Amino acid sequence: MPGEGDEPVQPRRWPILTAEDRDAVQRVLERGVLSGAAAPEMRALEAEFAAFVGAGFCLATNSGTAALGIALRAAGVGPGDEVIVPALSFVATAQAVLHLGAVPVFADIDPATYTLDPEDAAARVTSRTRAIVPVHLHGLPADMDALRALARPRALAVIEDAAQAHGARYRGRAVGTLGAMAAFSLNSTKNLPAGEGGLFVTDSEELWARAARARFDGLEPPAKWDPERPLDDEAEGLASTPGWMYLPGELTSALARAQLRRLPATTARSQDNAARLTARLGRLAGVEAPATPPDRTHVFHKYRVRLHPDRLGLRVRARDLRDRLLAALRAEGVEAVLWQTVPLPAHPLFARPEPYSQAAAALDGSLIIGSQSCPLFAQPSEVVEAWGDGFEKAWSSVVRP
Repeated sequence: MPGEGDEPVQPRRWPILTAEDRDAVQRVLERGVLSGAAAPEMRALEAEFAAFVGAGFCLATNSGTAALGIALRAAGVGPGDEVIVPALSFVATAQAVLHLGAVPVFADIDPATYTLDPEDAAARVTSRTRAIVPVHLHGLPADMDALRALARPRALAVIEDAAQAHGARYRGRAVGTLGAMAAFSLNSTKNLPAGEGGLFVTDSEELWARAARARFDGLEPPAKWDPERPLDDEAEGLASTPGWMYLPGELTSALARAQLRRLPATTARSQDNAARLTARLGRLAGVEAPATPPDRTHVFHKYRVRLHPDRLGLRVRARDLRDRLLAALRAEGVEAVLWQTVPLPAHPLFARPEPYSQAAAALDGSLIIGSQSCPLFAQPSEVVEAWGDGFEKAWSSVVRP
């Protein structure tokens, strides 16, 4: 950290908005079309994002939860069905299952990657299981080959929750193309931010058509758009399936298009920042930086650091060490937070008594460097180095005998 009397290095806030973003929003205002089932910014975003991930079809939605919901609907998930989800994720992963009257069945995580453990997921499959939703948590792809091998003989749909993983790759393939369908988020906190929105992708025209009806109140979306009468293409039709009004607005879509053009640069900066910090933390005994298996890439939406007091011979609970370090990091000016403090099954909504030991241990013994307002992936290199200095000092202070 800076010496006494020096000005502290200020972290950069996210999202970063530029003249290009403002021009995109202004374009919408000048056109005067704010929404619609065939609105031009939405349609352009869908085409551009499908091309970005290499998928055949894309549907933009008003949230990542909505994108996941229409994927589940397209997969035929309904009341009484079971869907396997990881015990560590944002609650939206399980909420989307509940919205369909189905039951989220939680499986534990791999302690190294924090993603769904295929072996534990296999043990949860029953005759009522309809789908598996692996979450590419923090920007690291789940073990998709193992999960597809689990799903294939049982005819289970694999739906990727890629809300935190835009641009990540697994064995050379982009996330979003690794299952039957995938859902991304455009929430302001994400590496691809547009306020609030989502993106559904698939290679199946049939699944795309089902999801499109679910997104538009069960109606067939219009096939064309007349710029002279931009709202009149939403002609009345006959609903053929239950659905929701999950269309995004044009301001969101335009902003997402501008941000998408900068996503490769955001990813490169994120990976460079993570490499810098990992090099620093790798020298500290008892500290475990995020793992990246050699068959995949990580986009570091969140940078989770695991603490191991046992490796230092410390007789202290991991949670207590975590809390002491969190306070020390903040005292050193390092942006650090907790993200999720209990596994999803422990939320009052679910109140499952099973402990999910790997998810619980990961949360008790880890913290996030960076925050949602000032994430690691947004920072210039001097901030990353300052955070590295601060972490070394904070760690020394909490493990000192």
